[in-house]
Amino acid sequence: MITKQIVLASRPNGMPTLDNFRFENVELDALKADFVELEGLFYSVDPYMRGRMNEAKSYVAPFEIDQPIEGAVIAKVTASESGNFKPDDIVMGWLYWQQKTISNSKELQKIDTTIAPASYYLGILGMTGLTAYFGFTDIGKPQAGEAVVVSGAAGAVGMVVGQIAKVYGCHVIGIAGSDEKAKRLKEEFGFDEVINYKTTKNINEAVAQCCPKGVDIYYDNVGGEISDAVIANINFKARIVLCGQISLYNSKEVPTGPRLEPRLLTKSVLMQGFIIGNYASRFSEGMSQLGKWVKEGKLKSTETIVHGFDKLPTALLGLFKGENTGKMIVQA
Repeated sequence: MITKQIVLASRPNGMPTLDNFRFENVELDALKADFVELEGLFYSVDPYMRGRMNEAKSYVAPFEIDQPIEGAVIAKVTASESGNFKPDDIVMGWLYWQQKTISNSKELQKIDTTIAPASYYLGILGMTGLTAYFGFTDIGKPQAGEAVVVSGAAGAVGMVVGQIAKVYGCHVIGIAGSDEKAKRLKEEFGFDEVINYKTTKNINEAVAQCCPKGVDIYYDNVGGEISDAVIANINFKARIVLCGQISLYNSKEVPTGPRLEPRLLTKSVLMQGFIIGNYASRFSEGMSQLGKWVKEGKLKSTETIVHGFDKLPTALLGLFKGENTGKMIVQA
């Protein structure tokens, strides 16, 4: 069987372009014992993928030139030589960007679409939700009444963080890039205040107005000047959860900003980075709690769904232009 795949054609210099990707036809291997044939339904696009396009040592290996891009995928089993899966089962796995693929059944997880739509398992009930849950609860250690600032608040992780913060009784301020996103975060997702960083002349002052007693928890998804402004308002014994730095991912040079260490020192601030793999042994705990909150209506999900397998590269690039509200997903 011949199928289409998307490979990394070249490494980007700064902001990636469509020229960094290439479409190819590939012949699938024959199905053998314990393997299944899959048809991709939903493909996750995530900011961390930009780092994997570079040839640099990190917590996960870089994509290889002329090899398929890979990521989290929801797929349907179309043929099976495994006793664990049958045709039409819906599964989640770490798969190549291919329309169809052959996968070891041991590397797949069957999902229950009676609990939530399949795409939720790429977002609020998947790595996105787990990232928000463990970063905020384990590092942020929230207490009722505390002031929480979330950058990238309209993104997949930020939107979940803000809602979890409200569950804990916190005062939540989001930072997003449009009035439309700000309105949705307040009206649909319970944020108390939202700062539009594109139209706000002085973010430092805006944060100070929203948090007159200081910021107790900062969940940082973006880095750069926005984080400089938030940290200028940081409170005594505050916690900074370092989740992402999307504003810097396409920088060609190492940016120079304010020196944060004196403020962290004098305010006794904890600043800790993490990757979701650190919590692999506790995923079942996180999934259970997230599922409970979803059922209770305490967590809502929103997705930006781009239709068409061929749109995967375009959707990935859209993350760096703020084109998504919530989780960015491509539906085949």
